[in-house]
Amino acid sequence: MDTVSHLATGFAVATQPTNLFVAAIGSFIGTVVGLLPGLGPMNAVAILMPLAFAMQLPPESALILMAAVYIGCEYGGRVSSILLNVPGEAAAIMTAIDGYPMARKGLGGVALSISAWSSFVGSIIATIGITLLAPMLARWALAFGPAEYFALMCFAFACLTGLMGDRPMKALLAALIGLALSTVGVDSNSGVYRFTFDSVHLSDGIQFTVVVIGLFAISEMLLMLEHYGVSGGLIKNTGRSLFNLKEMALTWWGTVRSGVVGFVVGVLPGAGATVASALTYSMEKRLTDTEGTFGKGDIRGVAAPEAANNAAAGGAFVPMLTLGVPGSGTTAVMMGALALYNITPGPALFDQQPQLVWGLIASMFIGNVMLLVMNIPMAGIFTRMLKTPNWALVPGILAISAVGVYSVHATTFDLVLMAVLGVVGYLLRKCDVPMAPLILGLVLGDMMEQNLRRALSITNGELSILWGSPIAVGLWILAAAMVTVPLALRRLKRRPAVAAA
Repeated sequence: MDTVSHLATGFAVATQPTNLFVAAIGSFIGTVVGLLPGLGPMNAVAILMPLAFAMQLPPESALILMAAVYIGCEYGGRVSSILLNVPGEAAAIMTAIDGYPMARKGLGGVALSISAWSSFVGSIIATIGITLLAPMLARWALAFGPAEYFALMCFAFACLTGLMGDRPMKALLAALIGLALSTVGVDSNSGVYRFTFDSVHLSDGIQFTVVVIGLFAISEMLLMLEHYGVSGGLIKNTGRSLFNLKEMALTWWGTVRSGVVGFVVGVLPGAGATVASALTYSMEKRLTDTEGTFGKGDIRGVAAPEAANNAAAGGAFVPMLTLGVPGSGTTAVMMGALALYNITPGPALFDQQPQLVWGLIASMFIGNVMLLVMNIPMAGIFTRMLKTPNWALVPGILAISAVGVYSVHATTFDLVLMAVLGVVGYLLRKCDVPMAPLILGLVLGDMMEQNLRRALSITNGELSILWGSPIAVGLWILAAAMVTVPLALRRLKRRPAVAAA
């Protein structure tokens, strides 16, 4: 009953006209920012934070605004990922694997609308989870130390073997390239410059924005110019713009499963939506892909990662609100915003600031309904982008990409690096090397290295800490199973064919 009364108090706060207006504006801004490759939710929240403070919004309104932008970015990131094969952010990488082939088949509107629906379901699962399980899950998250996080990262990489089917060696090559790119820059522990080739521009490492736009956007434009005539659009047939009940039933249980897993992963500080979407895509592929259609435009491959990344974004609020530990980069920025109001997140926040916490939770229910109502009708509008002639579409995408890259450091070096990576990505894709493992290697590589070093520093180099807890042992067993079980199944399938021959 306490939860119900607290939630009623939260809805009383969230339904105030000012907070409803703020949630609507934040949802719209988040969706638009999510469309633009390179910006992402963290940059959007960082830009809006001083604006909200300057407008003298009360703390609950400011937090509602930033939460709406955060969740809206997770919705919007799928659009360019599905329509143009250019992920708006790291969490949308897995969506492109099946979303873009669906758009190529004339089902771009269906992919957009089902992704909006699955994003809504994932976010609602996360919000319910925050409401019911936040204190318990926060205590559980404390059980994850550096060794457990390292094992979790290894498990995520083991899942890559399930993403690419019959191309495990090429997927491994791509992941190793991503890991290599993640080591460029200053070593955060020793301060030593690594693989910078005496270039000051590489001292901060290779930025994710530069890599993802180069490997996806530039290489995609080169492929487009190679395969399509200059007079036609990228895709001539855009088809219907809304999913049907059969497609909804086909994706329903996968969406629910992915939402639950995504929320649990999101509760872990630092794991994030990228890990959640990769794990759930691999999980759904193994559970449901009996026809081998994942990666070729399967609607289940769009619904699963979209539910997971939105659920993970909601789960990231749990450690922030209950422990004062940022669950993601975006929630770290939001904690800075609360500091401007002299509010310290932590275990006492639910008792000291109930209107703030429960107002935020209630606004997440309302904001997700707003985003669903906003995004499904816009699916038809977005798919009309695909009818734009190449002579207008290619320069437009390149201009947006260049602006996104230049905004990171405001240097022409990043633009040149983007072009070089675009050519490299084009050659890799011509050799049928998948891009998703490369990007995941880049995103997870730094976290993997830092957690390994922290774990080893605790025991002065003793490797036994890596399997010294039940959680770590369980993750290592799962990782081993993800690698060995598919190989064993392939051998069992080959035996009847060999015997027949």
